[in-house]
Formats: sequence, C-alpha cells, structure tokens
Amino acid sequence: MASEKRELFIGGESVPALDGRTTDDLNPYTGEVYAVVAAGGSADVERAVDAAQEAFAEWSATSPSVRRRILLRAADDLESRTPEAIALMGQEVGGVAGWAGFNVMLAANILREAAAAVTQPVGEVLTTETPGQLSLAVREPLGVVAAFAPWNAPIILSTRAVAAPLAAGNTVVLKPSEEAPIAAGLFIADVLHEAGLPAGVLNVVTNAPADAAAVAEALITDPRVRAVNFTGSTEVGRIVGTIAAQHLKPAVLELGGKNSLLVLDDADLDHAVEAATFSSFFNAGQICMSADRILVHQSVAEEFTAKFAAKVASLPHGDPTDPGTVIGPVITPRAAERVAALVAEAVSEGARVRAGGDGSATVLDGVTPAMRIFNEEIFGPAVVVTTVADDDEAVAIANSTEHGLTAGILTEDSRRGFALARRIRTGIVHVGNQTVDDEPQAPFGGVKASGYGRFGGRWGIEAFSSTRWVTVSHEHGHFPI
Repeated sequence: MASEKRELFIGGESVPALDGRTTDDLNPYTGEVYAVVAAGGSADVERAVDAAQEAFAEWSATSPSVRRRILLRAADDLESRTPEAIALMGQEVGGVAGWAGFNVMLAANILREAAAAVTQPVGEVLTTETPGQLSLAVREPLGVVAAFAPWNAPIILSTRAVAAPLAAGNTVVLKPSEEAPIAAGLFIADVLHEAGLPAGVLNVVTNAPADAAAVAEALITDPRVRAVNFTGSTEVGRIVGTIAAQHLKPAVLELGGKNSLLVLDDADLDHAVEAATFSSFFNAGQICMSADRILVHQSVAEEFTAKFAAKVASLPHGDPTDPGTVIGPVITPRAAERVAALVAEAVSEGARVRAGGDGSATVLDGVTPAMRIFNEEIFGPAVVVTTVADDDEAVAIANSTEHGLTAGILTEDSRRGFALARRIRTGIVHVGNQTVDDEPQAPFGGVKASGYGRFGGRWGIEAFSSTRWVTVSHEHGHFPI
C-alpha cells in the first residue's frame, strides 16, 4: 500500500491534476508503490505558469532583505528535516543515508549561497561620451523560469534548479523527474513555502512517465516562460535545448559525463584507491560526476588495480535503509539491465572482471576503445581501469569523448597536475582529488555534450537575469537635425 499521496503544488496550494489522473511512484529496492502522485498534463502546466506569472511582479519587487531571509530560513528548515529526507530518499530513489545526508547539507548551502547573492551588486556604472549623462548596466530578473530536476541527486538538484532563479527575483515552475516527484520537487517546495515563500513564486507539476515529453514541451514553449534550466541526460538535454532555442529562450543545460580519473605514477596509491572507490561508486555510480574511466600509469597499474578491486569487493550492497549499506539499488530494472549488458558485452569481447561482474559493484580492466562501455556513460556501479604509458596518453584518452563535465588527477606534484588540468577539456577538473565534488559558490557545468551555462555563485545569478542599458541625462542634448 502506498504510504503517501501527493498532489501538484500550484499557487501555494496542493491541488489535483485537472483531469484527476495519478501515477505510481515506485521504491526501486522493493519494486512496491511508495507514493501516488498527481499526473499533471499540459493544462496543469498552463495554470502553474498562470500562478508564476501572477506572482512575478510582487516577488521581483520584494526587498532584498525579505528574499534573503526566506532563503536563509529555508536552509535552516531543510537541515532540520534531515531525518525525513534520509527516509524519503531511501524509499523513493534507493539512496543510502550518507548520500541523502550529503544532499541535504549541500542543498542547504546552495540556499545560503543564493541568499548571499541577493544583496550583491546587480549592475555597474559605465563610461559615456555624452555630457551630463549617467550610463548604467543593470541586471534584472527574467520572469518565469522553467526548471527540470532529475532523480539521482534529487534534493541537491531540485534546490539548485530553483535557488538562483528565486534569488534573482524570478518565479519558477519546476518539473521533477518521474522517478522522484517528491524528493526532486515537492519536498523543496514544502520547505520554501513553510519558510515564507509567497504563493505562486514556486510551483511544481508532477506527471506520469508517458506524459513527460508533452508536459516538458508545454512548459518550455509557454510564451510567458523566459528561461529554462535542465539537469539530466544528454539525450533529453538536446531536445530541451532545441525547443528552447526554437523559441529564443536561454537555457542552462547540465548533462551527462564520461569522466576520467587519472592516477599518475607518483600518486599515493592507498589514497588513490579510497578516492577512486568514492568517485566510482558513491550513490551506486549514479552521479553525473562519477568516474567512468580510471586511467593509471603502467608502472603502478597492477598494484593499484589489485588494491582497488579488493576494496570494491568489500563494499556492502543491499537495502538502502540499512545504515550499513554502502551501495543501494540502481533506479529502475531497466537501468540495471543496461549496466549489466554493458559489462557482459565487454567481457564477451575480452575485458577482464577484477571485482563484481554479477550485478554487484564491478571493476573491469582490459577494456578497449572498441567496446561500448569504454565510450558510453555507465551511470551505474561499474568502472573500467585502463593502463596508460604516460601523461600524454592519459590526457588523450580523457579527451576522447563527446562529453566534458569533470575530471580528477591524483598526483603528489600539484604543478604537474595543474599543467595536465589545463589540457583536459572539461568544465571542471580537480587536481589532487577525484571527480565528484561540488560547492555552491563555484561555477558548475560542462562543455561539449555535457551541456552549457553554469550553475553556482554569481554565474547562476547571471544565468537567470538579463542585462539592460539604462541612461539618465541631467542636461538637454544637441541633435544634428
């Protein structure tokens, strides 16, 4: 029996879908129905945008201190609900307690960073050739923002989708993933509403999987929506970006990754093993920043791989609600089948299993560039270890992908690491660390097929505001005609 029933959140109220439809929200570990949520459609998108548009004038004119106070209160309230968030993520997306707790911590700090941005300068004084004229570049909110949040880091990424737009004075309609309608949408709406966010400033439309494309298109194409942000797969991101571009709307797209972790010949191997394990298998490898390829110098490759495989083989799998579990389930049976197929195909083509291979956390070596697992984003509990002859080969392999999100370089020589970092074509790179890292004040995003635009810090505020040129003349000018 479903433990929870949730409706759409529109205009500050929970309301059913206009046609009364609902959809099941499944527990990925048990396969049972965790919740029943409203299945919104295009008509529900329209009324959500109605509410956001109506709320925009007042919210955009709300004083900075009030906006900041709401966001700070929401951050504190979110942290106080950590036990609830851990239970929610365990049931809805199979997230283990450590991952869920990290979601809350980072999301709260995203809200605090957004609150700090509210009172930062929003323009500058320009030089001018016109006597007696004041020339200004002024940043202003855009209007209604369409936001899309995925299931894998649901509390972090739903918060990130709305925090900067709200701080900049926009209103938002959020469409969470069908796999996490509560954790990736309704939960943060509850937090912000209880913190004092006015009705209509944030609205959430959940939907059935079969309606996802229609709901998304209705939201993006509504003429009152002035900008879009999307975090998810490159495949869907291409569609979102195309529709937004057709309607001349700016978009921030944070998409998939095929991330490399370089282990150089001077790396501390015990540290490298710990870092690689976290990078590859935190949240069962279902993080956009997860390491898919570990590139190890040939002089230390076998020692590293043996230690790494032993570490990975010891990781406890199972029920995500068990405090001892390190690796919970992947999000759906289809996702599990896809990862298993990538592994099985590689093994059939000559790859060697060093750990797992039976649905548990898997380490492969002997993988060649001709194998699908070498080139496709895995997004699950599997990783490949590839031996490289030197730094140049490591950089070449790291760059041999259409993606460009993040990378890590494990070395004890920071100068060497930094020089390599400058050659790797990713939006993010960490020298002396692994691939999975995020801070709310830093510019977060990728290049190539990993998307464009940046969340985080002043870059997030800039993404969801526009620049206007305003002049004020203090004396009458002279004209040539």
